[in-house]
Amino acid sequence: MKRFFKYLLIVIGVVFVIGLIFLFRPISSKKVTTAADEPVVDVVLVGGGIMSATLGTYLNEVEPDWTVQMYERLDQVGQESSAGFNNAGTGHSGFMEMNYTPEKDGKVDIKKAIDTASQFEVSKQFWSYQVKNGVLGQPSSFINPVPHIAFVWGDSVNYMKKRYDAMRQSPMFEGLKYTENPDEIKQWAPLVMQGRDANQKVAATRMDVGSDVNYGSITTQLVDHLKKQPNFKLETSTEVTGISQNEDKTWTVSFKNLKTNQASHVKTRHVFIGAGGAAIRLLQMTGLEETKQYAGFPIGGIFLMTDNPAVTAQHTAKVYGKPELGAPPMSVPHIDTRYVDGKKYVLFGPFATYSNKFLKNGSQFDLIDATNKNNVIPMATIGVENLDLVKYLVSQVAMSKQDQFNELKKYYPDAKIEDWNLSQAGQRVQIIKKAPGKPATLQFGTEIFSSKDGSITALLGASPGASTSPYIMLSLMEKAFPEQVKGKWNPKLHEIVKSYQQDLNSNPALLDQVRTYTSATLGLNYTPTRKAANDATTATPAVANAH
Repeated sequence: MKRFFKYLLIVIGVVFVIGLIFLFRPISSKKVTTAADEPVVDVVLVGGGIMSATLGTYLNEVEPDWTVQMYERLDQVGQESSAGFNNAGTGHSGFMEMNYTPEKDGKVDIKKAIDTASQFEVSKQFWSYQVKNGVLGQPSSFINPVPHIAFVWGDSVNYMKKRYDAMRQSPMFEGLKYTENPDEIKQWAPLVMQGRDANQKVAATRMDVGSDVNYGSITTQLVDHLKKQPNFKLETSTEVTGISQNEDKTWTVSFKNLKTNQASHVKTRHVFIGAGGAAIRLLQMTGLEETKQYAGFPIGGIFLMTDNPAVTAQHTAKVYGKPELGAPPMSVPHIDTRYVDGKKYVLFGPFATYSNKFLKNGSQFDLIDATNKNNVIPMATIGVENLDLVKYLVSQVAMSKQDQFNELKKYYPDAKIEDWNLSQAGQRVQIIKKAPGKPATLQFGTEIFSSKDGSITALLGASPGASTSPYIMLSLMEKAFPEQVKGKWNPKLHEIVKSYQQDLNSNPALLDQVRTYTSATLGLNYTPTRKAANDATTATPAVANAH
C-alpha cells in the first residue's frame, strides 16, 4: 500500500509539473524576419465570415485603392457560424427577444431592445445600399419577411403586458401588436396554439417588420463582389499560424495552405480578426498585453428541424419564448421559420451541446490550446461562480431527442416526432474577461477588441453578432481608423447608412423614412406610421431617394 501511494504521489507530481510547464509555455508567435523592401498590404482580414466580408465591403467603398487580403481556413467563405443552418437566422431587432427586456423591481427595462433595434436598422440600410448598387442580388436570396412574435403563457402573461406597455413608448416598436386572445394568436402562429389547453392563459406581441436572414448568403455575395476588385485577394484552405508585430509597427501574418502545406507570410498595416471562436487564440498570438485579459468558453447548439410542407406551410413567424428562471441568455427557446437556399424550414431550439472546439470545424484541443497562465484562474473562477450555467449545460447535454421533443411540444403541442430531425449548429465562444475588483466576468454579447494604436482589431463573443454586423464594423472602423471616419470617409458612410451618427429612437420621422426605404428595397412588410408622418417636418434629410 505504501508503494502504491508513493507511485501515486510521483504521478501527481509529474502531472503537476507538466501542467505548470504547459500553462507557462510561450503563446505568442515567433518574430518573422522580413525583408526591408517587402511589400506591405493595407489590411489583412483573418476569417471569411460575415464580419470580414462586411468590413471588406466598407473598405472597398471608402478606400478602393487599398490592398486587402482575406484568409479563410475552409474551402469556401461563410461556412462556419455565418452559414445558413449554423445560426438561427434571426434579424435581431429586440422585437421578441425577452432576454433583451428584463424585469427588475416590477419594471421592464427595454434599453437593450432599443439598442438592438437601432443597430439592425443600420444593417438594413447597409444591405439596401448593396442591393441598389448591384453588390447583393435579389433580396429574397438573403432576407425574407417573417413576423417576430413573443409568446408566453401562465404567470408570464403579467410580464408580457408590462413589457408591451414599456415598449410601446419607444418609436422603435411603433406598430407592435399585443393580444391575450387565443384565436388571434392562432391566426398569427397556428402551430403554437394547435392542441393547446383552451383554459391556459396566453399572451403574445407581434411586429410585422421582422425578418429571417441567411448570413451565409450575404457573406458569399459580398465576397464574390470583392473578388472582382483589383486590390482584393482571397486565399481559401489557408490557416493563419502566427501574428507578430514588426519594429515599424506593421504586422506580419504567417499562414499555411492546408492542401499543399506551403507556408508563407504577408506584411500589413492593419489586421482584423473575424474568425469567430478562433479569434481569442489568434489574439493570443500577438503577444499584446491587452489580450491577456481574455479567455473563452465554447458552447455548441443543436436544433430540431423539419421541412415537412404540412408543417412549414402553417408557420410563417419567429416565435420566441421566455427563458426559465435562472436560465442563461442563450437558453431562450424559439420556433422559427427559416428560408435557406430557396426552401422553407421550421426550426426549434436551440439546445446546448458541449465540445472543446472553438469552431464547428475546429479541433477538440481548441480550449486547451487557448488556456494559459493568464486565463486559467479566471476560467476556473467563472465555473465556480456560475453553477447555474454549469447545471444548465449538464442538463442540456444529457437530454435525449425525446426530451428535446418534449420541449418542442410546449410550443407546438401537436408536433409529431417523426417530422423532426436534429441539425447541429455552429459553435459560439462566450467571453471570459478579467474585471476590476474580481477575477473575471462572463459576457454573453459581442465585444470589439482594439489594440492601443488601433492597428489590430478583432470581434469576440456571440449574440446578436451577425445581425448587427454592419453596425459592429462601423464601430470597429471608428476605433481602427478614427481620423478617416471623422474626415474623408464620413460623407460616403452617410451615403451608405443614412442614419449614421443619429439617434433613431429620438427621431421617429427619420426612423419611419428609413424603415419605409429599406422595407421597399428588401421586400419587408412595413406600414409607414401616422405618428411619424405627422412629425415629418422635423426629420433630417430624407432617405427615400438613397442610391
